[in-house]
Amino acid sequence: MSLLPNNFRALILVLVFLVSVFSVSPLLAQEEVSPMLEAPEYVEDMMIHDFETGELLNNLDAQSGAWDVDPYDDTADAFPEVVSDPGINNEKLNYVLKLTYDVDSPLPSSNGFWTKLRNLDVSMFDHLEIDIKGDVEEGFPSVLKLEIKKFKNDERVEKLTGIYVIEGITSEWQTYSIALNNFTGLMDFADPEIWQNPAMAFKKLDEFVIVMEDRRVDVKEGAIFVDNIKFVKTGDPGPSPLSSPERKIEKTETKIEGVEFARFLAGRLGGFPEQKLLKKEFPKEDKAFFREVAKDTWRYFDEIVDKESHLVLDTIQMGEETPIGEGGWIGDYTNVTNVGMYLMAVVSAYDLKFITRDDAVERITNTVTSMQSLEHHESGFPYNYYDTTTKEKTSYFVSFVDSAWVAAGLIVAKNAFPDEVGTVCQNYLDQYDFGFFYDDVERQMFHGYYGHMNQYVDYHYGAFFNESRAGSYIAIGLGQVPVEHWFYMFRTFPRDFFWQTMEPFEREQKEVLGVNFYGGYYEWRKLKYVPSWGGSSFEALMPELIIDEQQYSPDSLGINAQRHVEGQIYHALEELDYPVWGMSPSAIPEGGYSEYGVKILGLKGYKAGAVTPHASVLAAGIAPEIVAENLRRLIDRYDIYGEYGFYDAVNPETGTVAYRYLALDQAMILVAINNYLNDNAIRKRFHEDPLNDIALALITEENIFEGVQGNPTQRT
Repeated sequence: MSLLPNNFRALILVLVFLVSVFSVSPLLAQEEVSPMLEAPEYVEDMMIHDFETGELLNNLDAQSGAWDVDPYDDTADAFPEVVSDPGINNEKLNYVLKLTYDVDSPLPSSNGFWTKLRNLDVSMFDHLEIDIKGDVEEGFPSVLKLEIKKFKNDERVEKLTGIYVIEGITSEWQTYSIALNNFTGLMDFADPEIWQNPAMAFKKLDEFVIVMEDRRVDVKEGAIFVDNIKFVKTGDPGPSPLSSPERKIEKTETKIEGVEFARFLAGRLGGFPEQKLLKKEFPKEDKAFFREVAKDTWRYFDEIVDKESHLVLDTIQMGEETPIGEGGWIGDYTNVTNVGMYLMAVVSAYDLKFITRDDAVERITNTVTSMQSLEHHESGFPYNYYDTTTKEKTSYFVSFVDSAWVAAGLIVAKNAFPDEVGTVCQNYLDQYDFGFFYDDVERQMFHGYYGHMNQYVDYHYGAFFNESRAGSYIAIGLGQVPVEHWFYMFRTFPRDFFWQTMEPFEREQKEVLGVNFYGGYYEWRKLKYVPSWGGSSFEALMPELIIDEQQYSPDSLGINAQRHVEGQIYHALEELDYPVWGMSPSAIPEGGYSEYGVKILGLKGYKAGAVTPHASVLAAGIAPEIVAENLRRLIDRYDIYGEYGFYDAVNPETGTVAYRYLALDQAMILVAINNYLNDNAIRKRFHEDPLNDIALALITEENIFEGVQGNPTQRT
């Protein structure tokens, strides 16, 4: 039984999660930024702390100390002191750290030890070493967590945190040698330098932390001894998150490149565009207009599928002059989200009467059978990327959210054609257990798992109004993770988390389905809403392709989605003075791929930039007339329409178009239009599934705006 009011308990729950990723050193506000410290390249190791001075000041002349997630909780604390001990080398005159901790509290509790690293560059080293043993007299845990922290950039606002869990602690000294590559959270995958040299992630380190968490340690009160915290060069950095599987199959008998290779790949497909731009007259009536767009969009899934592997390709890019020509290319690989969305695209094509039932069944059967034949991780989940020509895995990463969209596609397909594909889809779905991704300490889903490293990603899906909520809904509905997980995704973060775009309002405790958690909302232009992470359309609206939040949660998630649409429209048309609207991750018109969004709609918020048609079409069921008008304006103003419908993005300021088709974005367009034209056809197939017997209550029982004063009506 808690000794404190529920609202205090929930606050600490939030802080427990955030300390590992977003916490700030106790000295951060006072310290000056140090010049980057570097070790000479010939040095074999760099001792950070051996405690031989008898003080907590480390070998970098930087401070160390204890931290507690809740300094006002007098039932939990941590106390570091330097004591004499022979150490692992059995030396007579030796000092070590004794860390006494207590996380046996009625409140969620976490504490430990920190030492500052003063902007340290350890890119010339490849391992962290630390000596640890337990205190027999006071008791000790067999497991604890280590963290290395750095700031993401010179703005020193957002932190990156690498995490490693130490296991097997005993009463005898042990040296734990941990490859720095295992601290995967230090890698900013958006930084191109990291892809060239993963060691770049180990520059400008800020802090080393030992973490005792009440939900992780097996002994809630005790002590450990620590010595010789250092970075070393072993010459064996081990596998990296950036490592790729070895390719063993040659695609052609003799190596060919460029246009010749593109023609070879096109020959494996069901077709390919003959012209770059398509000029046509569209119907004036909006529903007929949407249907015409859907028909052209379907051609991507009708043709850009490998005839042998039956896998849809991730992307194609048109050449500068002709579809297959200089500057063009065919991406013969797929992400597994594409597969799940392809299954829904096939069902949509049947609903829209573009193909027959027999044709739809054959396509679904071929693709699911092909997926089952691919190499999977031992967990039963697919790897995240495969070559569509050779069917080899091209990634070691096993993704929660991408696997969830495969499951969504299987569920929709088996309920659309239960007699024909129900068994093959269910058999494949049955090998998934989403508990594999569930962290029962944080009560959130890991982003994924590195199969070749046998290690989970260092980050979780912590924000609630994100695309990942669809996967969480499925996992809970299947009975594979507990209901409480839904409410441990944050609606808002505490006010003092300065990195968030805005401060939340009315962030008060709520109880739904027996779970206590914090609610709250943002407010912008008198518009009250629960934010997504980046403020993009697909985060807010993609789950609505399958979950009917407008029907089952009209005054909660439904109206929140509407407000995200309104914010998208206002930001683009009024604040940016664009003639068109709709921002979401998409191709960069000038080349590449990037995250775009309306910053104010996100907890962290993505930058503004390109307009992508799928961001608009996702709102077809919310504001169809406005969406149709926006799409027509895109066609009238820019050369953005081809044989497969809308190209991926345009820069409204320059008119530059990304002449690329991406399977994911095309699928969102097709499925959203099908839901609009055919009375929520895809959503109905999804809601027919028994998983909703458990999961539906997640969205019907919570009103995210309950008790909000002055709640405006939707103005879209």
